[in-house]
Amino acid sequence: MNAEPERKFGVVVVGIGRAGSLRMRDLRNQHASSALLNLIGFVSRRKLKCLNEVQQISLEDALSSQEVEVAYICSESTSHEDYIRQFLNAGKHVLVEYPMTLSWAAAQDLWELAEQKGKVLHEEHVELLMEEFVFLKKEVVGKELLKGSLLFTAGPLEEERFGFPAFSGISRLTWLVSLFGELSLVSATLEERKEDQYMKMTVCLETENKRPLTWIEEKGPGLKRNRHLSFHFKSGSLENMPNVGVNKNIFLKDQNMFVQKLLGKFPETELAAEKKRILHCLWLAEEIQKYCC
Repeated sequence: MNAEPERKFGVVVVGIGRAGSLRMRDLRNQHASSALLNLIGFVSRRKLKCLNEVQQISLEDALSSQEVEVAYICSESTSHEDYIRQFLNAGKHVLVEYPMTLSWAAAQDLWELAEQKGKVLHEEHVELLMEEFVFLKKEVVGKELLKGSLLFTAGPLEEERFGFPAFSGISRLTWLVSLFGELSLVSATLEERKEDQYMKMTVCLETENKRPLTWIEEKGPGLKRNRHLSFHFKSGSLENMPNVGVNKNIFLKDQNMFVQKLLGKFPETELAAEKKRILHCLWLAEEIQKYCC
């Protein structure tokens, strides 16, 4: 007699930019976690009908369909909160690209809603699955920080779609919190020249041991996407990132974590620590925005 097939969760992908396209690719390929997920369709404001043999469906159909049990929210950041709320209220599990929301209070509210509905709400953080971060984590363990800085440069980004720089750049803040623990805000400034599409946000933070950390986001035409870091410890210094290899399958690794949550196999202690970190970073991002505005 054939064994019973494993339970499959029906998935819809909302938004098919870079992240959404990678999510659809992983869902269609033969991976252990993908075998438990069934890609039903995608939702997009563009009228595409079909993409790589995957059917476009309306948001209304995705929300009402009993076949759809999971939503991957891969749209622009400003739309995340509304989509999460709609899918949770419709009784669906949600995976959302960071940042979950552009407000600490909204994130708290959505987590409470997920708990009320008995659904998984998962905010991805692929930056913690990158080879560079894995290397950094090993380098930092057991060392006493004296001071540090992290500068991120990139081309212009539309605040109307991706939120204030402290939110659109929250992956850098997540790195610092994950490496050095919860942080407090000392000061924050924003230099902006909208006519030149240029902005520079400078944030001064402190560790629980009162060690200074500076985080800078600088974006404008001609600026290459790059991270420059400098960490000084009692035992030595780490200046800039060595070449530690190619980041492989980081979205798939994140999906694997999500599936473990769907199956109830993700450790409760890790769930609690993850939620605490995410809310702390969102709170810091909101405080930085208040300082700058």
